[in-house]
Amino acid sequence: MPLKRCTLDGRTLQSLDALYDRLARRLHFPAHFGRSLDALWDALSADVAGPFEIVWTSADASKKSLGRNYTQIVKLLRKLEKERDDFRLVILP
Repeated sequence: MPLKRCTLDGRTLQSLDALYDRLARRLHFPAHFGRSLDALWDALSADVAGPFEIVWTSADASKKSLGRNYTQIVKLLRKLEKERDDFRLVILP
């Protein structure tokens, strides 16, 4: 199966809603996606078929605009990398 790639451009992600929208569209989340960290975990760990990767460019801009939410999301994605051998996170400053 070909690798699915979702690119997040930190310069255009100014809110948590924008991040959820981008991930949901690019990775084809189910219609019932609840737009919370728990729902994000559920979608990424169970609903998205692999292999897939998230490439987060200009991540420093996201860190600035999303603040604490950025840290929580990166922590969740790093945990997902440990849980799934068909997922990879690439963060580019």
